[in-house]
Parts: sequence; C-alpha cells; structure tokens
Amino acid sequence: MEITHQNKTLSLDSPVVMGILNVTPDSFSDGGLFQQQSKAVERARQMLADGATIIDIGGESTRPGAADVAEQDEINRVVPVIKAIRERSDCWISIDTSKAAVMRAAVEAGANLINDVRALREPGALTAAADLQVPVCIMHMQGQPRTMQAAPDYTDVIQDVIQFLNQRIDACLDAGVIRQNIILDPGYGFGKTLAHNYQLLAQLDHFHHFGLPILAGMSRKSMIYKALDKTPHDVLGGSIACATLAAVKGAQIIRVHDVKETADALKVVALTMQENEAPGE
Repeated sequence: MEITHQNKTLSLDSPVVMGILNVTPDSFSDGGLFQQQSKAVERARQMLADGATIIDIGGESTRPGAADVAEQDEINRVVPVIKAIRERSDCWISIDTSKAAVMRAAVEAGANLINDVRALREPGALTAAADLQVPVCIMHMQGQPRTMQAAPDYTDVIQDVIQFLNQRIDACLDAGVIRQNIILDPGYGFGKTLAHNYQLLAQLDHFHHFGLPILAGMSRKSMIYKALDKTPHDVLGGSIACATLAAVKGAQIIRVHDVKETADALKVVALTMQENEAPGE
C-alpha cells in the first residue's frame, strides 16, 4: 500500500510516524510552543531525526471548545513554516486544515498531504483536494470542535463511523479525488466518549475492508489522560500503548507528539509482524 504526490511515493507496508507540529497559541498539548518559525523548523528537524516520516502542520486548534481562526490568519501561521521546512528537507509535509484556501496555499508552499478533521465538508474543500491531486486524510467527527464532546451518541459507533466514511469516500471520488490517495481516520476524541474511543481502537480491524490506509491519532488525548487520571503531558506510556495497539491492528500512519519513543515502539512492532509472517522452518 502506498500514497503518491507528483514524483513522491510513500510506502505504507510498515507503519510510519506522523509528527505533530502545531503552530497555534491554543492547542491542547503544545499550544504556543512552536509559534515562532525558528522553533517550528527546529521541532520539525528534531522529529525527522527521531524517526518521523510525515510532519503534520496545523494552524488552528481543534481541541474541544477551540475558537475559530480566520482563513488568512491560518495561512499566515502555516505557509512560512511549510516553506522553511521544504527548503531544508524533502520529507512528507501534511497540512492539518479544513479550509480550501489554506489547502491551496499550503500545497503551493510545499505540502504533500491534506489532513482534514472535517472530511472535506467545508465550502470548496472537495474541489480544492481534487484540483491539487494530493493524498487526503478524511476523519470522522460528530458535531464541531466547539461542541463535539457535549453529549456524543451513536446507535453503533463502529457502523456509524463506517457509514460516514463510506459517504465521504463516495463524495471524494465523485469530486475527482483518486481513491488510492484517500486515507481514513476514525477520529479518536472527536465526538466520542471514553468507551467509544476504546471500542474504535479494539475493533480498528473493521476498517480494513475499505482497502485504504488508516491513520490513528490518539497521542496525549483525553481518552488516555482521563482514563489514567493524569495530564496530557504525563501520559507517554499510555500514548505508546495506543500507538502500538493501533499498529498491531494494522494502522499505517500513527500521528503523535512523542516521535522518538513511538518510532522505537513501531520498529519492534514491525519486527514482530515480520517474524509472524515468516514461513515455518
């Protein structure tokens, strides 16, 4: 399995790490740390050195209760950082946005992938993704970031998420997005209770019938720190456990804050899976 953009191809035969780089003042875990371009570029360099394959850059927080960010403000936050990283590296760069104008500006600046928590439902987003011909990650979210954790409710969380993703895949294909460049994200923490999140993790293999790459992003989220009664900054062990479980269950892209530790864990997972697939002697 692989994704492509222009002359770049990314093999997903083994799980890869997507490092989180929020250039925002208010993200739940690292808000304000990387607003300065120099700090953001250094953070990206460090994550790549630690084993990240993709750098996911976001200019608008999507934590519960987060305020909206104006389109131009978001562009001003992410584009200089994308350009600076691209000048220094040929790595895969993802733009974490729902706005069509930001998608276009980011890809023009050097981004290779769109990661959209709203699954290309904002005005112009589907058209932008089809025009740009980059891989796109479509995520399930119930409600909107400001209110999504008020009272999440599902008839059957697995089937409801599958049905939503089916609909969005069809919308992408109808718009002209190439099927093999669609990535699926069940949306851990986005309009889900603690039980919903762990049910989605336990049954992640249900999503393989799509035949598309799966992105799992649970790093430092409330499903971990609330379960452990800790803060987002004190759940490395829980985050690694979730990343490991997701990889074992077949997720191809693991989106995390703690790149080095996760990369080490995924190397062990890959070695174990290779041995499991080896023919008997």
